[in-house]
Amino acid sequence: MAALNVVLLEPEIPQNTGNIARTCVATHSVLHLIRPFGFEITDKNLKRAGLDYWQYLDVRYYDDIERFRALNPGAVCRYFTTKAPACYTDAEYPEGCYLFFGKETKGLPEELLMQNIKDCVRIPMFGEIRSLNLANSVAVAVYEALRRSDFAGLKHAGKFAAGGNIL
Repeated sequence: MAALNVVLLEPEIPQNTGNIARTCVATHSVLHLIRPFGFEITDKNLKRAGLDYWQYLDVRYYDDIERFRALNPGAVCRYFTTKAPACYTDAEYPEGCYLFFGKETKGLPEELLMQNIKDCVRIPMFGEIRSLNLANSVAVAVYEALRRSDFAGLKHAGKFAAGGNIL
């Protein structure tokens, strides 16, 4: 299966981006970061949240969304937003799909959402809760997309066998 792609548009909190980077390494997903950022890439909190996985991360940087589009023509995207009419579990996630997330304080720009309304999805939440933490939202989305492919390429079993024996 082609790598899954996680896109962060103007992320603001280094710890979230670090945690998302770690999720990308664990799932063999590519992380796309679109500027401006609310932190320096060298920020110690960013590195700490990603632990010692940075050397394994496939990360790509873009100065703006137009540059992202130019370098990824024809990208099939799913835009995660609290404003979407559809649930994320109802969407299709084809190979190489790009999962788009906005900045922590504002989400994705409404203009972008309106241009792509048929590809917008929502993670259900109780009542009037504004949103989930960005890193948690990315993890929910990534694992749903991977579940659809039966977690192709990922290790399914841990060190304990079904009978409780250590492998």
